[in-house]
Amino acid sequence: MKKEKSLGYDKGRLEVIERIRQNEIEGGESFFNDVEPDPPSRPILPDEVDYLNKKFSSKIKTFFALIIEKICEKIFKKKFDITVVGEENIKGIEAGAIITSNHFAPTENLAVKIAAGKAPRKRKLFKVVREGNFFMKGIIGFLLKNCRTLPLSSNVHTTKLLDNAVETILKNGDFILIYPEQAMWWNYRKPRPYRIGAYHFAAKYKVPIVPCFVTLSKKGTTGKNGFPDVNYTIHVMQPLYPDPQKTIRENAEIMRAENARMCKEKYEEIYKTPLTYGDYSLDTAFDF
Repeated sequence: MKKEKSLGYDKGRLEVIERIRQNEIEGGESFFNDVEPDPPSRPILPDEVDYLNKKFSSKIKTFFALIIEKICEKIFKKKFDITVVGEENIKGIEAGAIITSNHFAPTENLAVKIAAGKAPRKRKLFKVVREGNFFMKGIIGFLLKNCRTLPLSSNVHTTKLLDNAVETILKNGDFILIYPEQAMWWNYRKPRPYRIGAYHFAAKYKVPIVPCFVTLSKKGTTGKNGFPDVNYTIHVMQPLYPDPQKTIRENAEIMRAENARMCKEKYEEIYKTPLTYGDYSLDTAFDF
């Protein structure tokens, strides 16, 4: 991409920051808007996705995708100096669980994967991804289709398959990463409002939510895009368990509110500033 010569910043990243700024000012449903220039997509049909890797071809593709992911994990763990804080909170998880985290980069899911690796036994980590990601091309598209991903779909029949897959994965004792903020906002440090889906699954299938919040710190170097390079610290907080005496809806809302409270407090603790909205800009994007 061409750079903004007057500022030394990548023009595409400047445009993303401006879209984030506008959405933050608008608030409400705008917090869930995509800000990246993603290509248009279409509904994923039931015969296009193999959520549980039942086909031999799916198993082969996943095998190679996991090799690539492992290589990326080693590279990005060093690049972002990924640190896990609060690993004791995941060491006590014996069954399946939903992991939630803030979504600010294509790479921060590797921080979650490293944190999930602190669990008492080896678990598979599945990632719920947006529908449009399923149709991406190239190596990224290959990973988004085959690296234990669970693409959402606006097709009701495909959604039913996804729900069945979620139930099976959780019953097998594995983990599912869901970004309740929905859209990725590049290097956005604040926690945003959450969709209910992650908490509905946890309440429905009687598994805990493991709230995570990734914070950023500047390295002191500058990337090719003109912005500061950053390190990741993933904070694993105390699990939230559904109350067997409450309904699925009640549990989902309680866990969503508690997850939001925990992340707000962690944000304010780490960045030493109150959580406010409507004041985001290029000047404040990397003011930490």
